[in-house]
Amino acid sequence: MSQHLELSTMINEAFGGDLDSPVEQTQDAMIIHLKNGVTLDVRYAAPDAYSLRWVYGDAESGIDTAPLHRDLASFPNHFHDAGGRIMADPITRPDASPEDNLRSLILALLDNPMLGVRETA
Repeated sequence: MSQHLELSTMINEAFGGDLDSPVEQTQDAMIIHLKNGVTLDVRYAAPDAYSLRWVYGDAESGIDTAPLHRDLASFPNHFHDAGGRIMADPITRPDASPEDNLRSLILALLDNPMLGVRETA
């Protein structure tokens, strides 16, 4: 997918110093390894249709645009936190460019891989 190739170039250029290795391309995704231990899996089907999932230690979180949670202010995009809760997406917007959304997410993950949400036992 050429969009993933373009995004990969942008990420390598903008965040090269924060990457543990160059962005990996798979058949339908990009894998980004940040130096702070975050591994981010990026899948864009269209500029407004995406799945952004990351792992930090044992915690898994993600943002996607599956139109399932109509009650959220950020519908259709939503955030799956590491505790399994689904809430309004604090980072991305379907009307923003993939470059802007990905840049915003990476900056937020570099600052706080859990996006400020604490796991509950």
